[in-house]
Amino acid sequence: MRGSRRNMRAPLISGDGPLARVRPIAVFIVVIGVFTAGVLISGLVGAGLLALLAVGVGVLLATTWSVLRPNERMLRVLVLGILVVVAILQLR
Repeated sequence: MRGSRRNMRAPLISGDGPLARVRPIAVFIVVIGVFTAGVLISGLVGAGLLALLAVGVGVLLATTWSVLRPNERMLRVLVLGILVVVAILQLR
């Protein structure tokens, strides 16, 4: 497992696009913050934050689908599904 650890200072995506310059730790902190706010703020605002996060996850999943292994795809689809369910539950 040693070789599979990702360098947290390395670019998220290779290339010179906008995501290549974003630090993974910054993305992690923003995602955790938006998720926490979405869960703690009930109603339409919380559901909207979670839906925004789900859209972002969906776009990244669609963009990276061809390079993901089947088990990575399954895990990401599961995370997306859980996020959508939590967003729907926030509307109650």
